[in-house]
Amino acid sequence: MNHLKKFPENFLWGAASAANQCEGARNVHGKGVSISDVMTSGTHKSPRRITPVMDEHAYFYPSHEAVDFYHHYKEDIALCAEMGFNIFRMSVNWTRIFPNGNEAEPNEEGLKFYDSVFSELKKYNIEPLVTIYHNENPFQLTKECNGWKDRRCIDYYMNLCRVLFNRYKDVVKYWIPFNEINCLTTKLGNWNHAGILNEGTEFFTEQADDPSSRFAALHHQFVASAQAVRLGRSINPDFRFGTMICHITVYPLTCSPDDIFLTQQEDLMRNCFSGDVQVKGEYPYYIKRYFERNHIAFEITEQDLTDISEGTVDFYSFSYYMSNCITAQKDAAQVSGNVMGGAKNPYLKATEWDWQIDPKGLRYTLNHVYDRYHIPVMITENGLGARDVLENGRVHDSYRIDYLRRHIEQMRLAIDDGVDLIGYTPWSAMDLVSVSTGEIDKRYGFIYVDRDNRGNGTMKRYRKDSFYWYKQVIESNGENLSFH
Repeated sequence: MNHLKKFPENFLWGAASAANQCEGARNVHGKGVSISDVMTSGTHKSPRRITPVMDEHAYFYPSHEAVDFYHHYKEDIALCAEMGFNIFRMSVNWTRIFPNGNEAEPNEEGLKFYDSVFSELKKYNIEPLVTIYHNENPFQLTKECNGWKDRRCIDYYMNLCRVLFNRYKDVVKYWIPFNEINCLTTKLGNWNHAGILNEGTEFFTEQADDPSSRFAALHHQFVASAQAVRLGRSINPDFRFGTMICHITVYPLTCSPDDIFLTQQEDLMRNCFSGDVQVKGEYPYYIKRYFERNHIAFEITEQDLTDISEGTVDFYSFSYYMSNCITAQKDAAQVSGNVMGGAKNPYLKATEWDWQIDPKGLRYTLNHVYDRYHIPVMITENGLGARDVLENGRVHDSYRIDYLRRHIEQMRLAIDDGVDLIGYTPWSAMDLVSVSTGEIDKRYGFIYVDRDNRGNGTMKRYRKDSFYWYKQVIESNGENLSFH
């Protein structure tokens, strides 16, 4: 691949995390209850339960301690520095700063924690990439107004942004207002992405749904994102804001025109709609007709539309784990996925959790999004969940190395195609709690954490084989992908 364009000299290499999946310290230093804190553990076969009243005698809540980044952040960041990171994607836990989400004044103890994290990152010249909202909605706002279906959440969120932007105006450059904002185009997005708990919802994967409320919540997040962008730029014009899309790349299962049309519609709704609003600053034609056809109605004010048009983002970021197929065939074999599944692709292998592995799909996706938006692109999640085995202090995860290697090869090909790719933060830096199942044994990290699905273990950190391999990749700026 040496004849291809190289990765840019200033390319951002790192990895990702999320507060609710790694921090732990649930009730330390004034932290309030977030929606992740009331979710029990689960498995691929047994769904996570949402418990409005926590019962720690009956259930295990994996986020309460997670992998304890709260007390291990210095060690974890040092390990990230050892790999050579120049960027670290993280989120702030809203309830650490505003315990109920709606206080007038922030919790200073919570802010001091993030002061320390940012200081540690600066020590190693690692740029923080901060997701403001990453499934950390205050549970109090669920009880008070059923989450983001209520317009009041915009103002509560803006209070959080105001504190963050002013306090960290000289510390953080890259901001993502909402993680995987497009997940609210699916009913699974109600809970994690909006804090909506509709009557009849008991399990994370089997949520009761009111599409009008759900799309109202998404609209309120679009407005909040745009207002955050405008506010941030007024505080520091050098801030850079990005959308973050859960990109579920879709192909037609066959060349049947029915399959091709259905695929186009799925791509527009799941992948393009939210990007079109946040990058182009307007509601696209196809979603307006979708609302009309499906009798979806909610309030959109003229000021909302002005905000959206004036608060567009600077870069496009997305998660990419797999691709799926779309078909009109009712009896087609199915697979799982991140938020949504689809028809099984006969040309692809899948993980234990039925996520299809498609490296070339990443090159396709990079070209697709860059062609549509013509702004810098960043891959902010990409990785392989697997049952790693710790033996004599080592984890031999050649399967993860192979997965990442093949995806990085396709990234370079996309750069050679002309895509303005500026960064890569695979999921994840260290092992953490999986959102979909609540497991830790579904591991993604370069750093192994001695912790199991029931909360047993020493929390000791170990470098996996992928740790050393990724260090080599970064040192060579993507030139050396070999593994021996």
